[in-house]
Amino acid sequence: MSTVNPQPLWQPDPQRIARSQVTRFQAWAAEHHGAPADGGYEALHRWSVDELEPFWEAVTQWFDVRFSTPYARVLGDRSMPGAEWFPGATLNYAEHALRAAGTRADEPALLYVDETHEPRPVTWSELRRQVGSLAAELRALGLRPGDRVSGYLPNIPQAVVALLATAAVGAVWTSCAPDFGARSVLDRFQQVEPVVLFTVDGYRYGGKEHDRRETVAELRRELPSLRAVVHIPLLGTGAPEGALEWDALTSADTEPVFEPVPFAHPLWVLYSSGTTGLPKAIVQSQGGILVEHLKQLGLHCDLGPEDRFFWYTSTGWMMWNFLVSGLLTGTTVVLYDGSPGYPDTGAQWRIAERTGATLFGTSAAYVMACRKADVHPGRDFDLSKMQCVATTGSPLPPDGFRWLHDEVREDLWIASVSGGTDVCSCFAGAVPTLPVYIGELQAPSLGTDLQSWDPSGKPLIDEVGELVVTNPMPSMPIHFWNDPDGSRYHDSYFDTYPGVWRHGDWITVTTRGSVVIHGRSDSTLNRQGVRMGSADIYEAVERLPEIKESLVIGIEQPDGGYWMPLFVQLAPEAVLDQALLDRIKATIRENLSPRHIPDEVIEVPGIPHTLTGKRIEVPVKRLLQGTPLEKAVNPGSIDNLELLHFYEDLARKRA
Repeated sequence: MSTVNPQPLWQPDPQRIARSQVTRFQAWAAEHHGAPADGGYEALHRWSVDELEPFWEAVTQWFDVRFSTPYARVLGDRSMPGAEWFPGATLNYAEHALRAAGTRADEPALLYVDETHEPRPVTWSELRRQVGSLAAELRALGLRPGDRVSGYLPNIPQAVVALLATAAVGAVWTSCAPDFGARSVLDRFQQVEPVVLFTVDGYRYGGKEHDRRETVAELRRELPSLRAVVHIPLLGTGAPEGALEWDALTSADTEPVFEPVPFAHPLWVLYSSGTTGLPKAIVQSQGGILVEHLKQLGLHCDLGPEDRFFWYTSTGWMMWNFLVSGLLTGTTVVLYDGSPGYPDTGAQWRIAERTGATLFGTSAAYVMACRKADVHPGRDFDLSKMQCVATTGSPLPPDGFRWLHDEVREDLWIASVSGGTDVCSCFAGAVPTLPVYIGELQAPSLGTDLQSWDPSGKPLIDEVGELVVTNPMPSMPIHFWNDPDGSRYHDSYFDTYPGVWRHGDWITVTTRGSVVIHGRSDSTLNRQGVRMGSADIYEAVERLPEIKESLVIGIEQPDGGYWMPLFVQLAPEAVLDQALLDRIKATIRENLSPRHIPDEVIEVPGIPHTLTGKRIEVPVKRLLQGTPLEKAVNPGSIDNLELLHFYEDLARKRA
């Protein structure tokens, strides 16, 4: 692996290394907590996983975490699942998210952008005032710590206010984006039985208005636990009968009251994509998210009060929660509500320019779409303030690294990061003091003992294995909702290697300590003992201009054989003729391996995704193995259910 990219694509200059928070943190932690003063990031990381308690205590002190009640120790029980962090401590996440209002009252906490691309600021003092007013009104409605509050909202300032007011009260937040249909939302919200629902009347996307009032009416009917519904008139319609008006709840000049809650008190519920069965309702804690996000945003992303943090996301994806946590570091957070490519593919770069984003986060798919559409961000937009472009959602292909370097700026820090909804954070990715190599994530995150293991639990270097984490992280779920004996939680991560978190990704840890992600291990292609992630195939095939998108599935046959079809959605005007077939096969043979040439290339009308945009490989695999549609997939979690009938029919014909 280390021979593939002998030269880094980017290297931070000495000034950047010296002024980064992680460098300053290391020097301070060496003086106060016994961290190694020399050896750079590698030595700091080793210490952070070997000495979990001093490391996490150092994080809380460096970021001045305010404990209302002090902790007895950093880590009580350290077994997984069930590690007990900062027992005895109480604190409040929202109090930390609004701290900058004390010193930067009139500066923007939020910059809100819609499809007009005109940024509108919400100052720190205004954000704090609205949170104070709404929290008081929620308490007046009888909301208590532990009650659930749900949001059916786009990425707008009201969603941030509602989340922070919920956390201030000690209640538990959960949200879905308004492009989710009623069934998908109910599959999530019915599990947690919310008492308050914040909702819009509709949203704007791709230049069109989408009315959601009927969906909202259905949610109200199907959520008997609701005591109050709050109407946000994004499209300007009146509040439905019995609903409360947003403006009336947020108009008072009220100082927020922050409920001190135990460190492990639930903050929010996130949902796994739920491609089969009901989505897993993942519960993370106020304290765990607070310290994990301070570490990730403050040290790894190097964010502070001078920064502007823009990540393209929706409220139905963990990256929205991560984005809001930018407030913890005093950073101005950019909220964009709209289509990622409206009015043209360059839209996200235009928003980054107009908001002066210093860290711009997007998907690998968007980067590759810009490359295909011949977008030139560095030429066409003023991105001089941008320090870093980060990508997640799927591995950033090598061509994506090269394109960002060539088309945005040569001195650009490219941070491909990988984590999961399950921890609402990154296992590996951004480190401001390390070089960037094409196709590689810079390093595992601090406090995260990330390894690649073979089936017997032996660590691998420069070989593909299972992504495991061998020590607890504070943001690991405290539990799943409605999982009283913890069996569903245990089976999701700790079934394969007892006491060790197995995430379900194939990775390589290289000799130089960087990380390569190869895709999901449960849909990995294993031909004649050679394992390959589907991401590697997509990266190669989708370089061809005729291929819009692809899906590869590997199926073990009852006779011991292995069938590996490649499904392709063609670009307009393209034809799947023999010449294109030959080029597809040649591309895979030359770039990957002759063993991974597909048995068949099949044209499809489209590739199905989860609502958060991930290709669904495992459910399609199950359909092709003959599993009935209703058992293979949760229909509410798919962006276009019609597409699955093609795979169902194919399975029938093959049988």
